[in-house]
Amino acid sequence: MSKIKTIAFAVCAALGAGSAYAEEFLVGVQIPLTGPLARVGMGTQEGIRVAAEVFNKTNGKHTIKLVTVDDESAPAKAVAAVEKLASQGVVAVTGGYGSNNISPASDAANKLGLAYITSGGVDDGLVKAGRKNFFRINNTEGYQKALVGLIGDLGVKSVSIIYSTKDATHGLAADVEKTLGAKGIKVAMHAFDPAITDFKPILNKVKLRDRSEFIAMVGYENEYVGILRAARVLKPTTVKAIAGVWSLATPKMAADFPDLMPNVYGTAVLPFPVNFTTADGKAFGEAYTRLHKKEPDYLGQFGYVQSMLLFEAIARAADAGTIKKGGVIEEMRKTDRQTLIGRVQFDANGDNKNFTQRMGQHQGKKVELVWPKDAATAKPVFPGVPW
Repeated sequence: MSKIKTIAFAVCAALGAGSAYAEEFLVGVQIPLTGPLARVGMGTQEGIRVAAEVFNKTNGKHTIKLVTVDDESAPAKAVAAVEKLASQGVVAVTGGYGSNNISPASDAANKLGLAYITSGGVDDGLVKAGRKNFFRINNTEGYQKALVGLIGDLGVKSVSIIYSTKDATHGLAADVEKTLGAKGIKVAMHAFDPAITDFKPILNKVKLRDRSEFIAMVGYENEYVGILRAARVLKPTTVKAIAGVWSLATPKMAADFPDLMPNVYGTAVLPFPVNFTTADGKAFGEAYTRLHKKEPDYLGQFGYVQSMLLFEAIARAADAGTIKKGGVIEEMRKTDRQTLIGRVQFDANGDNKNFTQRMGQHQGKKVELVWPKDAATAKPVFPGVPW
């Protein structure tokens, strides 16, 4: 063998080992950028981009390049997005929003041997399907604790739950109903099809039949807007507070729907605006503001956390030379660290059992944390409704 060939062979062998050289890895982003989930998809994508920015500046060895495909908020398109990403050579997938979209997408990723991480799917069926590649940083239990905790602290005696019939929202609504009922709180349930556009018939039932003190919305952004608009028209006089879950207590919602948001509660990891105190938080906040020219919100925080954990696992697998041997999935299972949403560890099903949400409330131009008390930045405005 000639000297040149010997050198070339040695270089190729070293690169193949995957532990001695810096490498750039393609990571797929399957996310809704159009369709009914576009707003939450874009918010999550902002955090994913920040994670890549921070990782590439701080890792010192490996770099991440994002490849993004819009799943158009549709299950079939989500599967096609994952398959397209795989064909482009990605080593893992981050993103996803809506359990109905995430389930088939993560199935596709599983078949292709790709790690898949999300913060956009809380249906418990996602972690009961036996997928070896699936990971999520949040879950139904964490949202239930927050919503039920707020209702309990406010001393509410009756609740109307208005919920979408999609799997994740139906499951969360049922869990909340059961928990509240066990506490002696009167609960009325109102299901709606995701295709509904007029919520006034449901709000009429709340106003005339339920006469509840509290409305809990379990759905998505466009549905919250429809429910709140109907409530502003009908003004149910017994209602003292309105809350929702994900994608509600955000500055974007306040900016886009200023007439609908006053005093409305929603889950939130941090208040808005936020003052980060940890090194990780400061790196996130500074990079987010620089890239997006605005203050970060919780969607960006979730996108950042899920993606940074994935990028770190990719780097560890690269150093171990196991990228092509299922190493990313193996390293994800070893994850155990403090993040912007608290400690994250994944159980055998890929679930983060440490997750507990907080509740925020739109107060003026701010989103204040009002539950739990030890994390609160302000007292809840109660009674308080947006009309």
